[in-house]
Amino acid sequence: MTEAREQAPAGALSDDEVLLQSSVREFAAADVAPLSREMDARGAIDPTLLARLFDLGLMGLTVPERFGGAGGTLMHAVLAVEALSAVDPSVGLIVDVQNTLVNGALLRWGTDAQQQAWLPRLVNTDVGAYALSESGAGSDAFALESRAERVAGGYRLTGRKLWITNAHEAILFIVFATIDRSRGHRGIAACLVRRAPPGLTVGHKEDERCIRASSTCELVLDGCEVSDEQVLGTPGEGYKVAMETLNEGRIGIGAQMVGLADGALRHAIDHVTMRQQFGQPIAAFQGVQFQVARAATDVEAARALVYGAARLAASKAPVVTAGAMCKLFASEVAERVASLAINLLGGSGFVKDSPVERLYRDAKIGQIYEGTSNLQLQTIAKQVLR
Repeated sequence: MTEAREQAPAGALSDDEVLLQSSVREFAAADVAPLSREMDARGAIDPTLLARLFDLGLMGLTVPERFGGAGGTLMHAVLAVEALSAVDPSVGLIVDVQNTLVNGALLRWGTDAQQQAWLPRLVNTDVGAYALSESGAGSDAFALESRAERVAGGYRLTGRKLWITNAHEAILFIVFATIDRSRGHRGIAACLVRRAPPGLTVGHKEDERCIRASSTCELVLDGCEVSDEQVLGTPGEGYKVAMETLNEGRIGIGAQMVGLADGALRHAIDHVTMRQQFGQPIAAFQGVQFQVARAATDVEAARALVYGAARLAASKAPVVTAGAMCKLFASEVAERVASLAINLLGGSGFVKDSPVERLYRDAKIGQIYEGTSNLQLQTIAKQVLR
């Protein structure tokens, strides 16, 4: 079953992609899996594991070699996120945000000086975070209350960001704030903010029901000053920075959800082929076979959408529709397949010692962050109906 899924058309990979996928799967099984239960209980990633993600080059997969990165494409990041998320979606998310949102924004919009200053650090030591969401700016991402007031040589930031992934560990924040409300989406700036300056405080870590090893915190801006050299793109281009970055970021979330679904399905297959009832494995019953077959088909369909979107992005083609479609469908598949895995494992799947129980909890977030499912449907409809 596993081998058949890996050889499906969606999995047609180059030699270097296969090598990366295999090595990350081995790392996830050997190094991530033994820590996942404890990290989930503590609500924090193990520091030694975070260091290993840097050591293995997983935090700079799309960064060019001249900055110390792997020089890969979004497809390489997708494969790594998928493989990690089959074991622990929290770890997959940390790698995803670093590659698709933070590194991606710097690669697309950063000046030479900004790239030289930050990309080698993001490849080797520094976690980054993407500070867009606020209490009144979620799906309506640009109802921003945070302000960037013009001062001599730069801007003074005030406001409060919520639900910022990686914030507890982050050294660099890409902060979005309004410089001129009258200009609407053309009045937003994206600023590169180092953790250290006065006026920036990382608040408490949210106690979430899912992806618990990934930190989610508030970010308080109280007169934090940035120079003109810390503006990503030009002042007023923050909308474009965010939208173009999030279009690819949604592909990363799709990969996370495919990995989660695949991990849950593998646990379910292992269980039904070993669990004996009425003198035979429960996999021998047609009712179980049909449920597994439909789940496997769903996972492959979601994988095809994600891989297709990643290939489009690597070719520099627009991915607005493809990114929304793959995130929408993969997140729905993840929830269905994780729920099925719980059903098939029965009582043994519903206790916290079971990896399936954690995957079931983790699945729900895929329909919420980086644009809710309703927002993805709106985006898709707008593109296909115009």
